[in-house]
Amino acid sequence: MKNLQEDIKTGNFKNVYLLFGEEAYLKIQYKEKLIHALNPDDDTMNFSKYEGKGIEVREMIDLCETMPFFAEHRIVLVENSGFFKNKCDELADYMKELPDYLRIIFVEEEVDRRNRMYKAVKSCGRIVEFAKQDEKTLMRWAAGILAKEGRKIRPGDMELFLTKTGTDMGNIRMELEKLITYTMGKDVVTAEDIEEICTTRTENKIFDMVRAVTEKNQRKALDLYNDLLTLREPPMRILFLLSKQFRQMCLAKKMSVEGASQNEIATRLGVPSFAVRNLLTCARAYKIEELEKAEEDFIDAEEAVKTGRLQDVLSVELLIVKYSMK
Repeated sequence: MKNLQEDIKTGNFKNVYLLFGEEAYLKIQYKEKLIHALNPDDDTMNFSKYEGKGIEVREMIDLCETMPFFAEHRIVLVENSGFFKNKCDELADYMKELPDYLRIIFVEEEVDRRNRMYKAVKSCGRIVEFAKQDEKTLMRWAAGILAKEGRKIRPGDMELFLTKTGTDMGNIRMELEKLITYTMGKDVVTAEDIEEICTTRTENKIFDMVRAVTEKNQRKALDLYNDLLTLREPPMRILFLLSKQFRQMCLAKKMSVEGASQNEIATRLGVPSFAVRNLLTCARAYKIEELEKAEEDFIDAEEAVKTGRLQDVLSVELLIVKYSMK
């Protein structure tokens, strides 16, 4: 990202850019910054966009070969093409002989680093991966946005905020806007403000249900399950997320027993380190063998629903009852 920022700042652009990765918010932000830097006057005559898997490569190359009209660059934006996952030899060969006036920006969700297109862009342009940001970076970023609006927040309350929002920067930004508006006239954002105004993701509601299950609070667990059903969450999605939580609890407990640090477990699971604390707390209610058996039960329940032996709502309810039994 630093190299891309430098290109934008100095105006020394590469012929071709590939922006990819899981962090959609950053990817979109830098795509727009790059396009604006290359096309500050929003010139539509020399800007073209292609999107999706059905792009006609020959037609696109013909357009790239067309000189810009009274402009320094011809800019071609290509999004979610699949060129970096599937074979596209004609375009990969074209990357070797790009005209000086041409600037191509590829924006992709997934890439294969062994792909010819990936290697071609790497040799003649710039590749920028936008990975999920770690929790410290997210906390600093969110705190910085709040600070610009004159708000302070305690680290513990920031953890609560990220627990509700997850690590998606787009969602965090949206929830911050709500929080800033809600706390107008206040200097400090509190846990009460966060609980009042921020939307809790389904995954978090599932975790609250799991926590109730591990605490053997059967009534609360079933009430939370019914709340999710009222919100029209499909029982099979609830089962999938429930299974995921127990799988993470099992792996976290195994790694902890083997002496792994909280950060190591977080990296392996792809979750913030404060989420690992919650997982390990819940996992204390079970032996590793019980957690492994739960994983098998979840698979069996899904199969029972798919084969018509069990009704979907009941399948999840039976699992909640079984694993919340004192």
